[in-house]
Amino acid sequence: WPCLTSVRQFDNYETVSTETGSRNRLAPGQFELISKALADPRRVGVLEAIADEQCCACQHLRDQFPISKATISHHIKELVRAGIVEARREGQYLNCLVRRETLEAYAAELLRRTGCDPASLAEPKS
Repeated sequence: WPCLTSVRQFDNYETVSTETGSRNRLAPGQFELISKALADPRRVGVLEAIADEQCCACQHLRDQFPISKATISHHIKELVRAGIVEARREGQYLNCLVRRETLEAYAAELLRRTGCDPASLAEPKS
């Protein structure tokens, strides 16, 4: 088997930055992809449902939301495309988990773009 050494070999949408020290950095264009993905209230609900569990089965999402399988699949695809959800196929099942480090990087970038200092938010107000 050939040795797979690059994260990009697994990422069709190029939403993962492979630079050294880029743990909390977004790839170019990823901020916009995440913003677009989170603009849909139902998609935010799907993200919250996935985040409530260690690893969320797609079937569990179908049970929680009164929408078609195709619509659930579309929402998951958009969250994966934005890089905030990882979907793993195990046999015929699809399990999803939130990429919290990407959400943290998105929140930090949002604060940076709006002129807020993230460190000041952690300080208690007197």
